[in-house]
Amino acid sequence: MDVTVRAFVKPEGHTLRLLLRMPLKAMTDAEYARRERDFVDLARVDQSLRDAAKIALVDNISLYEGDALLAPPTIVETRMSLESDTSFAAYDKALAHVTGPPLSAEATIFWEQGLLDVLLEYPIQSDRSNFSIKADLDRLALKVVTSLHFLPPGGVDRAYELENNAGLVRLDPRWTQAAARFIDLGFLHILDGTDHLLFLLCLVIPFRRARTVIPIVTAFAVAHSVTLIASAFNFGHDALWFPPLIETLIAMSIIYMALENIVAPQMRLRWIITFVFGLVHGFGFSFGLQHTLQFAGSHLLTSLIAFNVGIELGQLLVLAVLIPILDVLFCYVVAERLGTVILSAIVAHTAWHWMIERFDVLRQFPWPELSFTLAAAMDWLIAFVAIAAGIWLVSLTRGRASASPADEAEDLKR
Repeated sequence: MDVTVRAFVKPEGHTLRLLLRMPLKAMTDAEYARRERDFVDLARVDQSLRDAAKIALVDNISLYEGDALLAPPTIVETRMSLESDTSFAAYDKALAHVTGPPLSAEATIFWEQGLLDVLLEYPIQSDRSNFSIKADLDRLALKVVTSLHFLPPGGVDRAYELENNAGLVRLDPRWTQAAARFIDLGFLHILDGTDHLLFLLCLVIPFRRARTVIPIVTAFAVAHSVTLIASAFNFGHDALWFPPLIETLIAMSIIYMALENIVAPQMRLRWIITFVFGLVHGFGFSFGLQHTLQFAGSHLLTSLIAFNVGIELGQLLVLAVLIPILDVLFCYVVAERLGTVILSAIVAHTAWHWMIERFDVLRQFPWPELSFTLAAAMDWLIAFVAIAAGIWLVSLTRGRASASPADEAEDLKR
């Protein structure tokens, strides 16, 4: 069962109001006063609603002013509402509803069809403080989504969509708090991205010296930063087919790099093709960032830069571990050229299966219509990258087939 909790947080003067709405069906073990035919006895339900509010909501929500935990709230009002009620679409309507008259005692409603509305009030020092919330509501269902609106003085509405236990959420973060959060997110994102890690592996298998690795990794970092930031500012594409297209191209980029390693890579060209593929990977990074930009507050650019910093720190950690392992492997286990071919073949085999699976998803979407918009230009740019990569691979294979062994040795030394 999925449950959606709706919430408004509004500090005013020395009081912070928290308005909450949740479906009563999430409280499967609650008991309510009933009358004939199992209808809720609305004339005697107030205490049951307060008990449900405390057990399900109050005891599992913590609010902070600065770094100080606020004192337990006062349960000002509770209401049982019909599922058809729309008052929680806006704060003023929700407040008027919860503080207004309750449902008529003659109304007929089963508790499983009702909504629990709650008004809580917390004492605060100032409505200009920095507030945070921790809502541990995942006990209500397998998936709990908290749709939260924060309304600080000045009327700016910050919207959040929190899944299960999202941890401590700063409702109006300072730039340092936003930066720290997004550095952490970027660092964990690159470590969780198996396809990005395999791409990095293919980049450095044949080039493990600092003077050769730095230009390649720098080209990748600059390229993915460009498309990541562009996507965050809505210069990407929001069509449903765009994510599977990018994921397919990412798999193709891994295959290309692995096959180039097998054929024999050229240092003077690798940073260029790495830059091109880095543009594609930047879109892939942006998909993992979309849902978390809500935590940036008013510091969007700072958060994007911090996310990139986290990605680069993760990449540096991976390279710091990976390069010594490759050096030991090629020194004591297998000859470098043979080891490069074996590792690259394994990576290419894995990425090939990814590409097939992702293309199967992609081909379920209709082809986009031809138009002359910026989004269409982006579509054709991505298509051009894919076609150019294929042509480059064919030409490189033919060129290496006719190259002399001395030329190949010289390329690898570089």
